Amino acid sequence: MSSPRAGRLLACAVAAAATFALAGCGALKDQYAAAADAQQRAAAEATADTKAGAAVDSKATYLKLVEQMQKEGLWFASLAHIDALEQRWGVSPESTRMRADALRQTGQAAASEQAYRRLVGTPLESAGYRGLGLLAGARGSFPEAVQLLKQAQRLTPTDAALLSDLGYASLRAGQIEEARLPLMQALQLRPDSAQAQSNLALYLEATGQDEQANRLMEANRMSPAARAAVRDAARQLRAGGSRPLASAGSLQPATGVTVVRRLPDTAAAATREDQAQQQQPLMLKASRWSGGAGVRTASQLNPATADAAASLSPNSTSRGTP
Repeated sequence: MSSPRAGRLLACAVAAAATFALAGCGALKDQYAAAADAQQRAAAEATADTKAGAAVDSKATYLKLVEQMQKEGLWFASLAHIDALEQRWGVSPESTRMRADALRQTGQAAASEQAYRRLVGTPLESAGYRGLGLLAGARGSFPEAVQLLKQAQRLTPTDAALLSDLGYASLRAGQIEEARLPLMQALQLRPDSAQAQSNLALYLEATGQDEQANRLMEANRMSPAARAAVRDAARQLRAGGSRPLASAGSLQPATGVTVVRRLPDTAAAATREDQAQQQQPLMLKASRWSGGAGVRTASQLNPATADAAASLSPNSTSRGTP
């Protein structure tokens, strides 16, 4: 009797042990799976953090970030990021130029002037003179603006926006004939620039070349309001008016600073940067600090504009680079 009973007890013990063993294996397997999942999540989070850090983990990348913010008009926010950039990587000509631009755009002219002057003697010296010229133009000191912009132009002779600014400042300084060359150069270098189109149309109207001005504005499909603004500004120039040239109903900047305004963007091929400046007609415009890629000619970018520009003046001989 005792032997069969002992056998049954032994069998039960073996079965129980097997059951516990299986249960233990299952629990251990679940623990391993949970640990593996946790490791995968941690690795994914670490990768994401690394990528996020890499987005601003170099000075060049952070400079591009701030530059993009400024292109989108986030001037006040860009000042905060310039502070952070300089705390991490130190002051550089690039960060100083961005700070000067942001200070100018937020109505802090005195601080902006100091920053632009710090660029003189650096690789961005042209940007310094350019900014000082824009500040002088905003004050209405157009003869001074012309001299400063000429200094910038000698350093960067193919900057179309700078040439257009120089031509416009020359018009406002009463140097009408001197305005023609930089304005023609600006349009042929950047035929898609609404600034260059508007300023050259203004020159043509101011010098009595109404037919050529109409042809230029028609080729670029300027709106009736834009054309009226050009003609009104030309009348002010011919009358020797000293008040800022502005189109009717144009908005004042949020900073409350009186500035000379740029015509609204009406060109079909206008760039995003031109479009962001639509409510600021006839303004001395901030520079485009773009890369040194190849320059396309007027005929390659906009044949209609190139043909119109080439025939604007009776004594015009340049038709751009073939």
